[in-house]
Amino acid sequence: MPLIVLPTSQLLWVRVAALLFTCVAFSVAAHGGGLSHGGMSDWCIFCWAFSFACTLLVLLVELFGLQVRAPVSWSNFPITVACYASLLCLSASVIFPLFFLKDQRFYGNVRDHRIASTVFSCLAAVAYMGEVSLTKARPGEVAGYMATAPGLMKVCQTFVACIIFILVSDPVSYDQHAALKWCMAVYCICFILSMAVVVLCVGECTGCLPIPFSKFLSAYGLLAVIMYLTATIIWPVFQFDKHYQRRSQVTSKLIAVAVLTALNFLLYLADLAYTARLVFVSA
Repeated sequence: MPLIVLPTSQLLWVRVAALLFTCVAFSVAAHGGGLSHGGMSDWCIFCWAFSFACTLLVLLVELFGLQVRAPVSWSNFPITVACYASLLCLSASVIFPLFFLKDQRFYGNVRDHRIASTVFSCLAAVAYMGEVSLTKARPGEVAGYMATAPGLMKVCQTFVACIIFILVSDPVSYDQHAALKWCMAVYCICFILSMAVVVLCVGECTGCLPIPFSKFLSAYGLLAVIMYLTATIIWPVFQFDKHYQRRSQVTSKLIAVAVLTALNFLLYLADLAYTARLVFVSA
């Protein structure tokens, strides 16, 4: 039987705090928030519940000393979970008050429950950011790829792409021109490749590639930068230019997609710069 190990480290207390904050956030919202099923309410509950479950898993594995038996790379898995959880809780902290506090009519203690969920969601996001800061790779330190700046940027790239998918799907806003379909193809291809890198690193399968992992990262990074550069230019041109525009008005979702496309382009550009520096300096 494995012995229970109770390390009293700063990282442990940060994880416990994140666990408690996410538990309170989704419990209060589900119990007294008066939320209807579907839409953004389900998204916020998912963000908190997913983060809680993954953090609980990480804590149990480390407390029981089961890292060696885990079927994933333990140098990559916890920080990947923490980075995704910080982004999820951050998005819930923004979405929940916008959709369920602003300009809403409340009955009983519903408003208090929703305010409490928002506050604890913000605290959870801060706790997860603290965990990422504590576990990320330091200069000269040997660590897993996901603990490095390019690895963390892969997580951000996939998360931003998911937000773009949500925005362009309801209503569908990429089927008016072939150029906009190309933008959608860019989002999908780059998301799949970035997520593949995350899965390969967490699953310790980077050696399964037919080419060296560093060369794959460099080639894919360059391709992603070029593709996102085209999407950054094409999307606003074909959505906002009156010559191509087929809608009566420009919605906030279309503007948000344009901003997020530019953000992901900058993330891929920074990722490529970091990767090139790591490859060429190490060479």
